[in-house]
Amino acid sequence: MIVVHHLNNSRSQRVLWLLEELGLPYEVRRYERDSQTMLAPASLKAVHPLGKSPVITDGDNTVAESGAIMEYVVETHGAGRLAPAPGTPQRLRYTYWMHYAEGSAMPPLLLSLVFSRVKEAPMPFFIKPIARGIADKVMSQFVGPQIDLHLGYMDQQLAESPWFAGEEFSAADVQMSFPIEAAAARASGGRYPRLQAFLDRIHARPAYQRALAKGGPYELMR
Repeated sequence: MIVVHHLNNSRSQRVLWLLEELGLPYEVRRYERDSQTMLAPASLKAVHPLGKSPVITDGDNTVAESGAIMEYVVETHGAGRLAPAPGTPQRLRYTYWMHYAEGSAMPPLLLSLVFSRVKEAPMPFFIKPIARGIADKVMSQFVGPQIDLHLGYMDQQLAESPWFAGEEFSAADVQMSFPIEAAAARASGGRYPRLQAFLDRIHARPAYQRALAKGGPYELMR
């Protein structure tokens, strides 16, 4: 049986959702972030040397990284479900979005989180204005425009079809959910109606709701 080593408020929520969509049996082993640092507990290093989540174990196999886990689960246990047929244009789109989610979409969102925390971090009073000034400048001149660029691109792509790989829901939509939800949590506003419609569609899916019930509270990048 697949064991999901599940960290609260993390990418591993996507893994639970994928498993629910496929109707596969699995076990959840829970780990909690440190309330001060928000880092994963050291106990995760017993599962994978980096001590990060998501990570799954399936028999003798240990698989880490969201995209690798998604591909492994779909290819090993999916029985042809949640992935377009090989050699089709839809499969090419599917592969692209599976890698785009973490390779392109998430870095500017993570930078936004880092610089927002720099502004809030305790520091000597005489340094705080300098740190805030640097953070504001980086956000306004680089990070913010990059986020807008990617959100606009994703929103426009959904004008072509309701799902990222085409007309059918796939694991690429599960993978893409994290950056879109992270952007929504950072108050992207109503400028991207197709992304909001995408979130409405996935949140209404019974498998998504079952995964939330099993994974626990899910709040991203606030």
